[in-house]
Amino acid sequence: MSTPQPQSPQQAAPAPNWQSGPGTSYTSPIPVTRTHLGHALTSEWTKIKSVRSTMWTLGVFLLLVVGIGLLVAAQTNDNDYADVPYTIPAFFGLILGQICLITLGVLVVSSEYGTGMIRTTFTASPQRHRVLTAKLVIFFLVAFVVSAVAIGFVGLITSGMHGGASDNKWGGTVLMGALYVSLLGVLALAVGSMLRHSAGAITAMLGLVLVPAILPAFLLMSESLRSLGEKMTEYNAPNALAKIFELDSENGSGGSQLILLVCVTAAAVAGAYALLERRDV
Repeated sequence: MSTPQPQSPQQAAPAPNWQSGPGTSYTSPIPVTRTHLGHALTSEWTKIKSVRSTMWTLGVFLLLVVGIGLLVAAQTNDNDYADVPYTIPAFFGLILGQICLITLGVLVVSSEYGTGMIRTTFTASPQRHRVLTAKLVIFFLVAFVVSAVAIGFVGLITSGMHGGASDNKWGGTVLMGALYVSLLGVLALAVGSMLRHSAGAITAMLGLVLVPAILPAFLLMSESLRSLGEKMTEYNAPNALAKIFELDSENGSGGSQLILLVCVTAAAVAGAYALLERRDV
């Protein structure tokens, strides 16, 4: 009589290999393309045109430049334009309007740090230098176009009100004036990228613009500091704009002041790129 053999325990089914790929390859219907600067530019353009701060700051800028410019033009007569361009009234609006572009330049980058959205931006585009480049390009183009349109509009209206009073070419003042205030905004953007704080960056930029315009009045009282005061008077923002608009054409056309601003802005942008790659978000 044979003894029954114990039944072997049922072997467990092998666990499915979740790591292995399916038998047939899957192709996503969503096209996959390598990202480039154009995508970053599109993203930054969408941001800058969709936030309220852009509309408010640019709206106030246009109101100041065009509004004050036309008010000044209405109070002048034909003889006032005998040796100056028709864009002179826009100069008085730019003295205040440049603060709007400085503020917007800071907010373009610092607002993302304040809300934490910069983490999402850098996750979508890990190449940080590409993001900063897109912000700089988009902001500069927006600021330059808006500034040139505002200055040119004031020049056209003024020339219509006082036609034939001046033979001076004023197209150059439109381009140089727009370039100067736009570079101030780019400088503010670079400072905002380095400081990552809206209030701090705006305060620093206001100090950079206003202190050289106020401090020379005290420096000129001292013989040892007089040369420094004279240089600050020559190169501060209000006097630079005055030379660009030929209000003080005897001491130059504003070319050296514009070159100085280009150099300072380039140094600030280089510092912003260097700190962006070294610091955590």
